[in-house]
Amino acid sequence: MSKRNSQEAKRAARERLKIERERQAKKDRLRRQLLAVGGVVAVLAIGGGIALGVSKMDDDDTSGDGKDWAAAAKAKLVEPANTSGKNGTTVVVGGADAKTAIDTYEDMRCPACAGFEQALGEKLKQGAKDGKYKLTVHLGAIIDQNMTGTGSRNAISALGAALNVSPEAFAEYHGLLYSTEHHPEESQDKFAENAYLLKVAENVKELKGNSAFKTAVEKGTYDKWALEMVDSFNDAGIKGTPTVRIDGKDIKTEELPAKLAELGVK
Repeated sequence: MSKRNSQEAKRAARERLKIERERQAKKDRLRRQLLAVGGVVAVLAIGGGIALGVSKMDDDDTSGDGKDWAAAAKAKLVEPANTSGKNGTTVVVGGADAKTAIDTYEDMRCPACAGFEQALGEKLKQGAKDGKYKLTVHLGAIIDQNMTGTGSRNAISALGAALNVSPEAFAEYHGLLYSTEHHPEESQDKFAENAYLLKVAENVKELKGNSAFKTAVEKGTYDKWALEMVDSFNDAGIKGTPTVRIDGKDIKTEELPAKLAELGVK
């Protein structure tokens, strides 16, 4: 082999090595992120098991958002449009006719859920939109139960108002509430503030300046529905968040990228 060819071969080998290192580094970053998510899940799971052993939250809770959640529990149920199932607690984001079913169980105040959504939320929703699987979102209030506060329930109610506008508005708003820009520290309970929820909603085209949506959030139109969502979540036997089920079987969050690839999601 000539000296020139030898140099070219070495250069090509270095380039291949560089590409492989970059590919592996990207893979490792995602793995670390998902493992971090899983680590927080494990912590929440311990508390979650205790929280879910309680049949209902404090009926006298009027803290945080100033709402009387005991009164909401006794109010007439108003189901948002674009829901199905018992008490309208089935929220399908996409892929309603797909054979494979993916269910996510999340708490809006949960930092692990925020990390999970930031890493995989958009890909998960896009796959459902493309009809690769049926994606159903379930929302609970483990942190409200364990740490006190009302932000999880209040955010669910606001998401109900968004869902009443459209499934697309719900999906976008759901993602924004979990985003690095808008998701608060779990101890802050910012989602208990209607003003904060409405401020985030201004970033969603269908919700910006939407007076019906604003009124529903401020009046708590979907507060009773939020409580029904929490009850449905509790009935599912979830011990920590986020939990992902594919065709009824729990999987580890770090396994999800490979599972999505098997389903044709790039």
